[in-house]
Order: sequence, then structure tokens, then C-alpha cells
Amino acid sequence: MSTYTSLATFAQTIGLLYFVAMFLGIAAYAFWPRNKTRFEDAAHIPLREE
Repeated sequence: MSTYTSLATFAQTIGLLYFVAMFLGIAAYAFWPRNKTRFEDAAHIPLREE
């Protein structure tokens, strides 16, 4: 295996793990029960008549 191929495979693997970890972190933040009121309040901002 050439150096380029092994380096490209390593970079792809690390990139995949990074993006999976970021997705799981963002999903956990979005579905965390403590943040429910914050997101519900933000969802109603366009409907307010202030």
C-alpha cells in the first residue's frame, strides 16, 4: 500500500468519526429535556405579536 493511499484512508476514517461524533452531539443537545422550553420558545417567535 502506498503512503498516499494509507494516509487518505486514515483521513477518511478520522473525518467520518468526527462527523458522526458531531451529529450525535448536536442530536443530544437538541433532544435534551432541559432544552425543550428554549426550543419551544424559539419556535413561537414568528407567531408573536409584540
